[in-house]
Amino acid sequence: MILPITQFGDPILRKRCRTVSEVTEEIRTLTEDMIETMHEAHGVGLAAPQVGQDLRLAVVDVSHDPDCVSVLKVNGEEAEVADIMPLVFINPRFEKGGARERMEEGCLSIQEIRAEVQRPEMVKGTFPQLDGSELELETDGLLARIIQHETDHLNGVLFIDRVSAATKLMLRRELKRLKG
Repeated sequence: MILPITQFGDPILRKRCRTVSEVTEEIRTLTEDMIETMHEAHGVGLAAPQVGQDLRLAVVDVSHDPDCVSVLKVNGEEAEVADIMPLVFINPRFEKGGARERMEEGCLSIQEIRAEVQRPEMVKGTFPQLDGSELELETDGLLARIIQHETDHLNGVLFIDRVSAATKLMLRRELKRLKG
């Protein structure tokens, strides 16, 4: 089922989401709906607060771009992007590292705005799965960026919070209009 995507100005986008303590049938259905919603919206990631849910849950799918990473290790082994897509994770724990890279980002919850965001190039950490297992994941490139972006959503942080001060000034009027 396609879910409505929460838009900028909704307070849930600024809330630190609660931990998923148990994977229920409702969580599994929500996850399936989130993947379908993300694909329908032509997105590459979607976090639970973006569909109005106060949960530390996100989905990512970069299977359309298998070369979007130069490093991908899953549980210590080299892997292909297609092996883990769509990636679903709950209550993620990871470290960021490497050089900081600038790249343009957008967001399904702030559809009319794109801006350059500087983020660390690597992530390495634990990504709990719906079946109770955990993926130990190390990656870079677009996948690392999307994981950071979606995890920011789980912490009430939007990509526009991570832009330069000059860009924030330039976006102020547009964001005020979107907030309504």
